[in-house]
Amino acid sequence: MGPDGQAAGSSTEPDSPQGLRTRLEQAGYLVDEGLAVACFLAVRLHRPVFCEGDPGTGKTALAAALAHALDAPLLRLQCYEGIDATQALYDWDFPRQLLHLKVAEAGGVGDTELLENQLYSPRFLIARPLLRALETAPSVLLIDEIDRADEEFEALLLELLSEWTVTIPELGTLRGERPPVVVLTSNRTREVHDALKRRCLYHWFDHPDFAREVAIVRRRLPEVTEQLAVEVTRAVRALRARDLLKPPGVAETLDWAQALHALGATAWDAELATTTLGAVLKHHEDVEQARHLDLTALLAGTAAPGGAP
Repeated sequence: MGPDGQAAGSSTEPDSPQGLRTRLEQAGYLVDEGLAVACFLAVRLHRPVFCEGDPGTGKTALAAALAHALDAPLLRLQCYEGIDATQALYDWDFPRQLLHLKVAEAGGVGDTELLENQLYSPRFLIARPLLRALETAPSVLLIDEIDRADEEFEALLLELLSEWTVTIPELGTLRGERPPVVVLTSNRTREVHDALKRRCLYHWFDHPDFAREVAIVRRRLPEVTEQLAVEVTRAVRALRARDLLKPPGVAETLDWAQALHALGATAWDAELATTTLGAVLKHHEDVEQARHLDLTALLAGTAAPGGAP
């Protein structure tokens, strides 16, 4: 069995997009040819893959699947407004530095230059996800929801994603032995700067077609009957076509199918579906709109449009 036929979890890199696609499918993540090529190039060329699309379309799950397929640890950085280098890159362990200083003073150490060198050494450095990814080879680094971070934070990533180095004034420039496989995700709540995108391979995540979405449900939830998987997927797609504040993604399709299965359903049950709307809809207005629908008619594609009863 060649490299591409090795089981998921092999530490060798795949030698073709199809080889990586096979491994991702073994990890329970179904990809089309375009995404398989993008991921293969990300691994082979050490280029980050920039995943943009609606929430719930599988962007974050891709990083976990890649980690499994490459037998590498997944390091995750969740972005948010106000995130800076101390949360993303590194920080100094001030309590331990202070304790070390007190012990040195009590011991009569008077060489201030020596003390300063000791205080700002790797011993007191706290590595955050970006630095840990450089120190860990191989690894998969997920920079999740970069669009939530400030634009200034994007500038922090430029050196890392182009040179695979991190500059720490007290220690100098640190270079990763082997660049991590990087997955950046964005829900497009704002436009990410072109300078960052230029360093990446771009891939737009759309909702999968019906057959592929059913296949995803069947692959991820093998305990769910095929009939239930088909009917839940059909119902979610019907909801997705309505005027909702937050249309459900694939993640919600999985959640709804799992919830119905946990309640003993093997086929579509409109009453159970109504009581479990919280698994698929996340806004009160959307739930109220769905409650007024005939969910059996919705499944058949005959429900009145616009949320009317």
